[in-house]
Amino acid sequence: MAWALFSGRALLWRRSERRLDTERELRAALDNRLVLLFFGAARCPRCREFEPRLRRFCSRLTEPAHVERPEQLRLVYLGQERSEREHREYLRAMPRTWMALPYRDAAFARELADRFGVSQLPAVVVLAPSGAVLVPDAVREIRASGPSCFAGWRQAAELLDRNFQEPQEQEREGSAPLRSLTEPLRRWKYRTHPEEDEEEEEEEQEE
Repeated sequence: MAWALFSGRALLWRRSERRLDTERELRAALDNRLVLLFFGAARCPRCREFEPRLRRFCSRLTEPAHVERPEQLRLVYLGQERSEREHREYLRAMPRTWMALPYRDAAFARELADRFGVSQLPAVVVLAPSGAVLVPDAVREIRASGPSCFAGWRQAAELLDRNFQEPQEQEREGSAPLRSLTEPLRRWKYRTHPEEDEEEEEEEQEE
């Protein structure tokens, strides 16, 4: 589960006004939600340029002023700041609905960056409620599509939970490694007649 990623640790919420450090609190905040892991740093020019776009993205999906039914989405900021002062100043200015790993856990934030293959800042890793990685880095997708890309993530998470595509099905397709778990969704969406595809493949082999 995505919330279990932070089991045994604490997360700050509402600009550090609340501290969630029990399993019950973490589950209540993160369970049954898509979780965005936002890797950034206050000193990073690209992060400063991207952050307003990310704020609008989250706000249009979760705030009642923009949507009748807020989406099940939570963002966790994993700061890569060089000092506690930098980190504290960033937390004071970030949206109240965002969560953050405390600076004292900066080593764990770096460990997560390594685990998820983060090679540059900013980066946004999208996790399904199960903890599976839906998108390794959604920065480009958020820039290009805005809130509309969330629907694809949600569908992919639902399909994943239903075991939509078994491993042997991927092997039968002979597909290359997936760039994200939304890729099977796009393939399935446009393959309306899979039996026709198979007949065409057989004809090509006979020729």
